[in-house]
Amino acid sequence: MSLTKKPGGKALDILQNLPRITLANLRPEPGAKKAEKHRGRGQHGGNRSGRGHKGERQRGTRPRLGFEGGQTPFYLRIPKYGYNEGHSRRPQYHPLSLKRLQYLIDLGRVDPTQPIDLTQLVNARGVTIQPQKRDFGVQLVDEGADVFAAKINIEVQRATEGAVAAIERNGGIITTSFYDPISLAIVIKPVPFFLRGQPIPKRMLPGEDMVPYYTDAENRGYLADPEKIQQARLALAQKYGYILPDISKDELYRMLSMRKDVRQIFFGLSPGWVVNMPEKKILKPTDEKLLKYYNS
Repeated sequence: MSLTKKPGGKALDILQNLPRITLANLRPEPGAKKAEKHRGRGQHGGNRSGRGHKGERQRGTRPRLGFEGGQTPFYLRIPKYGYNEGHSRRPQYHPLSLKRLQYLIDLGRVDPTQPIDLTQLVNARGVTIQPQKRDFGVQLVDEGADVFAAKINIEVQRATEGAVAAIERNGGIITTSFYDPISLAIVIKPVPFFLRGQPIPKRMLPGEDMVPYYTDAENRGYLADPEKIQQARLALAQKYGYILPDISKDELYRMLSMRKDVRQIFFGLSPGWVVNMPEKKILKPTDEKLLKYYNS
Protein backbone atom coordinates (compact mmCIF):
# COMPACT_ATOMS: atom_id res chain seq x y z
CA MET A 1 0.00 0.00 0.00
CA SER A 2 1.53 3.31 -1.14
CA LEU A 3 1.54 6.32 1.14
CA THR A 4 0.00 9.52 -0.22
CA LYS A 5 2.22 12.55 0.09
CA LYS A 6 0.97 15.73 1.66
CA PRO A 7 0.18 18.68 -0.62
CA GLY A 8 3.33 20.73 -1.18
CA GLY A 9 5.59 17.90 -0.10
CA LYS A 10 7.51 17.89 -3.37
CA ALA A 11 8.30 21.60 -3.05
CA LEU A 12 9.52 21.05 0.50
CA ASP A 13 11.79 18.21 -0.66
CA ILE A 14 13.33 20.44 -3.33
CA LEU A 15 13.94 23.24 -0.81
CA GLN A 16 15.61 20.78 1.59
CA ASN A 17 17.97 19.49 -1.11
CA LEU A 18 18.91 22.91 -2.52
CA PRO A 19 22.19 24.42 -1.26
CA ARG A 20 22.11 27.45 1.00
CA ILE A 21 22.44 30.85 -0.67
CA THR A 22 25.93 32.24 -0.23
CA LEU A 23 28.16 34.74 -1.98
CA ALA A 24 29.84 31.79 -3.68
CA ASN A 25 26.76 30.64 -5.60
CA LEU A 26 25.12 34.01 -6.41
CA ARG A 27 24.93 34.60 -10.17
CA PRO A 28 23.24 37.29 -12.26
CA GLU A 29 20.31 36.37 -14.46
CA PRO A 30 21.25 35.14 -17.93
CA GLY A 31 21.41 38.10 -20.32
CA ALA A 32 21.52 40.68 -17.51
CA LYS A 33 25.17 41.49 -18.16
CA LYS A 34 26.65 42.22 -21.55
CA ALA A 35 30.31 42.28 -22.38
CA GLU A 36 31.72 45.73 -23.04
CA LYS A 37 32.56 46.57 -26.60
CA HIS A 38 36.30 47.02 -27.05
CA ARG A 39 37.10 50.33 -28.66
CA GLY A 40 40.38 51.62 -29.97
CA ARG A 41 42.09 48.19 -30.05
CA GLY A 42 43.14 48.07 -33.67
CA GLN A 43 41.57 46.55 -36.75
CA HIS A 44 38.57 44.78 -35.22
CA GLY A 45 37.90 47.21 -32.41
CA GLY A 46 38.49 50.31 -34.51
CA ASN A 47 41.08 52.99 -33.97
CA ARG A 48 38.87 56.04 -33.34
CA SER A 49 37.19 54.85 -30.10
CA GLY A 50 33.74 55.72 -31.48
CA ARG A 51 34.48 59.46 -31.48
CA GLY A 52 34.86 60.03 -35.20
CA HIS A 53 37.64 61.72 -37.15
CA LYS A 54 39.55 64.72 -35.85
CA GLY A 55 38.08 67.90 -34.49
CA GLU A 56 37.05 69.17 -31.08
CA ARG A 57 34.62 66.34 -30.45
CA GLN A 58 37.30 63.68 -30.91
CA ARG A 59 39.99 65.47 -28.93
CA GLY A 60 37.76 66.60 -26.09
CA THR A 61 38.65 70.29 -26.44
CA ARG A 62 35.18 71.74 -26.82
CA PRO A 63 34.83 75.53 -26.40
CA ARG A 64 33.38 77.23 -23.37
CA LEU A 65 29.64 77.69 -22.91
CA GLY A 66 28.36 80.63 -24.92
CA PHE A 67 31.05 80.51 -27.64
CA GLU A 68 29.51 80.69 -31.13
CA GLY A 69 32.49 80.01 -33.34
CA GLY A 70 33.90 83.50 -33.38
CA GLN A 71 30.81 85.55 -34.22
CA THR A 72 29.39 88.02 -31.72
CA PRO A 73 27.55 85.88 -29.14
CA PHE A 74 23.93 86.39 -28.19
CA TYR A 75 24.61 87.88 -24.77
CA LEU A 76 26.74 90.61 -26.37
CA ARG A 77 24.31 91.40 -29.20
CA ILE A 78 21.61 92.60 -26.74
CA PRO A 79 22.17 96.23 -25.76
CA LYS A 80 22.25 97.24 -22.12
CA TYR A 81 20.03 100.28 -22.53
CA GLY A 82 16.75 101.40 -24.05
CA TYR A 83 14.09 98.78 -24.73
CA ASN A 84 15.85 95.96 -22.89
CA GLU A 85 16.64 97.96 -19.77
CA GLY A 86 15.48 96.03 -16.71
CA HIS A 87 13.98 93.24 -18.81
CA SER A 88 14.75 90.69 -16.08
CA ARG A 89 12.74 92.68 -13.52
CA ARG A 90 9.67 93.56 -15.56
CA PRO A 91 6.39 92.53 -13.92
CA GLN A 92 4.19 90.10 -15.82
CA TYR A 93 0.38 89.98 -15.76
CA HIS A 94 -1.53 86.92 -16.88
CA PRO A 95 -4.35 87.84 -19.31
CA LEU A 96 -7.89 86.94 -18.26
CA SER A 97 -10.54 87.49 -20.91
CA LEU A 98 -14.14 88.43 -20.20
CA LYS A 99 -15.16 85.34 -22.13
CA ARG A 100 -13.20 83.14 -19.73
CA LEU A 101 -14.61 85.01 -16.73
CA GLN A 102 -18.18 84.54 -17.97
CA TYR A 103 -17.43 80.84 -18.49
CA LEU A 104 -16.25 80.51 -14.88
CA ILE A 105 -19.38 82.28 -13.64
CA ASP A 106 -21.69 80.07 -15.73
CA LEU A 107 -20.02 76.94 -14.35
CA GLY A 108 -20.50 78.16 -10.78
CA ARG A 109 -16.79 78.33 -10.00
CA VAL A 110 -16.97 82.08 -9.39
CA ASP A 111 -19.81 83.54 -7.31
CA PRO A 112 -20.95 86.88 -8.81
CA THR A 113 -22.87 87.78 -5.62
CA GLN A 114 -19.57 88.13 -3.73
CA PRO A 115 -16.58 90.41 -4.41
CA ILE A 116 -14.08 88.75 -6.74
CA ASP A 117 -10.33 89.03 -6.26
CA LEU A 118 -7.25 86.90 -6.95
CA THR A 119 -8.23 84.36 -4.29
CA GLN A 120 -11.50 83.50 -6.08
CA LEU A 121 -9.91 83.51 -9.53
CA VAL A 122 -7.08 81.16 -8.52
CA ASN A 123 -9.39 78.81 -6.59
CA ALA A 124 -11.69 78.66 -9.64
CA ARG A 125 -8.68 77.58 -11.76
CA GLY A 126 -9.19 80.61 -13.96
CA VAL A 127 -5.58 81.76 -13.79
CA THR A 128 -2.26 80.48 -12.49
CA ILE A 129 -0.06 82.98 -10.66
CA GLN A 130 3.60 82.28 -9.88
CA PRO A 131 5.21 85.12 -7.89
CA GLN A 132 8.66 83.50 -8.17
CA LYS A 133 8.46 84.02 -11.94
CA ARG A 134 7.76 87.77 -11.68
CA ASP A 135 3.98 87.37 -11.92
CA PHE A 136 2.28 90.39 -10.34
CA GLY A 137 -1.33 89.42 -10.92
CA VAL A 138 -3.99 89.44 -13.65
CA GLN A 139 -4.77 91.74 -16.56
CA LEU A 140 -8.42 91.77 -17.60
CA VAL A 141 -8.75 91.99 -21.40
CA ASP A 142 -11.84 92.78 -23.46
CA GLU A 143 -12.02 89.55 -25.47
CA GLY A 144 -15.64 88.40 -25.23
CA ALA A 145 -17.01 91.80 -24.18
CA ASP A 146 -20.06 91.26 -26.40
CA VAL A 147 -21.07 88.09 -24.50
CA PHE A 148 -20.24 89.24 -20.98
CA ALA A 149 -23.48 89.83 -19.04
CA ALA A 150 -22.59 89.44 -15.34
CA LYS A 151 -22.87 92.16 -12.70
CA ILE A 152 -19.76 91.81 -10.56
CA ASN A 153 -17.44 93.64 -8.22
CA ILE A 154 -13.96 92.55 -9.30
CA GLU A 155 -10.44 93.51 -8.30
CA VAL A 156 -7.58 92.92 -10.76
CA GLN A 157 -4.12 94.36 -11.26
CA ARG A 158 -4.50 95.72 -14.81
CA ALA A 159 -7.47 96.15 -17.14
CA THR A 160 -8.01 97.39 -20.68
CA GLU A 161 -10.45 100.19 -21.45
CA GLY A 162 -12.82 97.84 -23.27
CA ALA A 163 -12.94 95.47 -20.30
CA VAL A 164 -13.71 98.33 -17.90
CA ALA A 165 -16.52 99.53 -20.18
CA ALA A 166 -18.03 96.02 -20.50
CA ILE A 167 -18.19 95.57 -16.71
CA GLU A 168 -19.57 99.04 -15.93
CA ARG A 169 -22.15 98.77 -18.73
CA ASN A 170 -23.71 95.85 -16.82
CA GLY A 171 -23.74 97.81 -13.56
CA GLY A 172 -20.56 96.29 -12.15
CA ILE A 173 -17.52 97.76 -10.41
CA ILE A 174 -13.87 97.17 -11.27
CA THR A 175 -10.79 98.19 -9.28
CA THR A 176 -7.13 97.83 -10.15
CA SER A 177 -4.82 97.33 -7.17
CA PHE A 178 -1.19 96.43 -6.50
CA TYR A 179 0.12 93.44 -4.53
CA ASP A 180 3.72 93.08 -3.49
CA PRO A 181 5.27 89.58 -3.92
CA ILE A 182 4.73 88.60 -0.26
CA SER A 183 1.08 89.69 -0.24
CA LEU A 184 0.55 88.09 -3.65
CA ALA A 185 1.82 84.72 -2.42
CA ILE A 186 -0.56 84.94 0.54
CA VAL A 187 -3.66 85.97 -1.40
CA ILE A 188 -3.34 83.20 -4.00
CA LYS A 189 -2.78 80.47 -1.35
CA PRO A 190 -4.44 81.63 1.87
CA VAL A 191 -4.98 78.24 3.54
CA PRO A 192 -1.27 77.29 3.89
CA PHE A 193 -0.63 80.76 5.30
CA PHE A 194 -3.46 80.50 7.83
CA LEU A 195 -2.23 77.07 8.96
CA ARG A 196 1.11 78.64 9.92
CA GLY A 197 -0.69 80.77 12.51
CA GLN A 198 0.95 84.05 11.49
CA PRO A 199 -0.75 87.47 11.59
CA ILE A 200 -1.90 88.86 8.25
CA PRO A 201 0.73 91.40 7.12
CA LYS A 202 0.14 94.83 5.68
CA ARG A 203 0.02 95.15 1.93
CA MET A 204 2.91 97.24 0.65
CA LEU A 205 2.37 100.32 -1.53
CA PRO A 206 3.45 100.27 -5.20
CA GLY A 207 6.84 101.54 -6.34
CA GLU A 208 7.45 104.90 -7.94
CA ASP A 209 7.07 103.52 -11.47
CA MET A 210 3.63 102.04 -10.67
CA VAL A 211 2.16 104.93 -8.64
CA PRO A 212 0.96 106.91 -11.73
CA TYR A 213 -1.08 103.92 -12.95
CA TYR A 214 -2.84 103.20 -9.64
CA THR A 215 -3.57 106.87 -8.92
CA ASP A 216 -5.21 107.38 -12.32
CA ALA A 217 -9.01 107.38 -12.26
CA GLU A 218 -9.23 106.21 -15.88
CA ASN A 219 -7.48 102.98 -14.83
CA ARG A 220 -9.84 102.65 -11.82
CA GLY A 221 -6.81 102.63 -9.55
CA TYR A 222 -7.35 101.92 -5.88
CA LEU A 223 -5.32 105.02 -4.96
CA ALA A 224 -7.40 107.37 -7.15
CA ASP A 225 -9.86 109.97 -5.89
CA PRO A 226 -13.42 108.47 -5.74
CA GLU A 227 -14.93 111.66 -7.22
CA LYS A 228 -12.58 111.52 -10.19
CA ILE A 229 -13.43 107.82 -10.65
CA GLN A 230 -17.14 108.71 -10.91
CA GLN A 231 -16.34 111.36 -13.50
CA ALA A 232 -14.24 108.86 -15.46
CA ARG A 233 -17.13 106.36 -15.35
CA LEU A 234 -19.47 108.93 -16.92
CA ALA A 235 -16.90 109.90 -19.55
CA LEU A 236 -16.34 106.27 -20.53
CA ALA A 237 -20.10 105.69 -20.81
CA GLN A 238 -20.40 108.65 -23.19
CA LYS A 239 -17.45 107.42 -25.23
CA TYR A 240 -18.87 103.89 -25.71
CA GLY A 241 -22.50 105.04 -25.98
CA TYR A 242 -24.26 103.35 -23.06
CA ILE A 243 -26.22 104.61 -20.06
CA LEU A 244 -24.35 104.16 -16.79
CA PRO A 245 -26.60 102.24 -14.33
CA ASP A 246 -27.24 103.73 -10.89
CA ILE A 247 -25.82 101.11 -8.51
CA SER A 248 -27.12 102.96 -5.41
CA LYS A 249 -30.61 101.62 -6.15
CA ASP A 250 -29.43 98.09 -6.89
CA GLU A 251 -30.29 95.22 -4.55
CA LEU A 252 -26.60 94.22 -4.62
CA TYR A 253 -25.43 97.71 -3.70
CA ARG A 254 -23.76 96.57 -0.47
CA MET A 255 -21.68 93.99 -2.34
CA LEU A 256 -20.89 96.34 -5.23
CA SER A 257 -19.70 99.10 -2.88
CA MET A 258 -17.25 96.88 -0.99
CA ARG A 259 -13.60 97.86 -1.42
CA LYS A 260 -10.43 96.79 0.31
CA ASP A 261 -8.36 99.17 2.34
CA VAL A 262 -5.04 100.24 0.86
CA ARG A 263 -3.21 97.92 3.29
CA GLN A 264 -5.79 95.12 3.27
CA ILE A 265 -5.13 91.75 1.59
CA PHE A 266 -8.42 89.85 2.12
CA PHE A 267 -12.02 91.02 2.09
CA GLY A 268 -13.29 91.10 5.68
CA LEU A 269 -9.89 90.41 7.28
CA SER A 270 -7.74 93.28 8.50
CA PRO A 271 -3.95 93.30 8.82
CA GLY A 272 -2.75 91.94 12.15
CA TRP A 273 -5.54 89.40 12.55
CA VAL A 274 -4.66 85.72 13.04
CA VAL A 275 -6.92 83.08 11.50
CA ASN A 276 -6.93 79.92 13.64
CA MET A 277 -7.97 77.20 11.19
CA PRO A 278 -8.07 74.20 13.59
CA GLU A 279 -10.32 76.00 16.12
CA LYS A 280 -12.09 78.14 13.49
CA LYS A 281 -11.42 81.37 15.33
CA ILE A 282 -10.11 84.81 14.44
CA LEU A 283 -7.71 86.44 16.90
CA LYS A 284 -7.46 90.23 16.86
CA PRO A 285 -4.61 92.26 18.39
CA THR A 286 -5.38 94.42 21.42
CA ASP A 287 -2.00 95.97 22.11
CA GLU A 288 -1.93 99.69 21.29
CA LYS A 289 1.47 99.50 19.56
CA LEU A 290 0.29 96.68 17.30
CA LEU A 291 -2.94 98.50 16.47
CA LYS A 292 -1.01 101.64 15.64
CA TYR A 293 1.40 99.70 13.43
CA TYR A 294 -1.24 97.78 11.46
CA ASN A 295 -3.50 100.82 11.06
CA SER A 296 -0.72 103.04 9.75
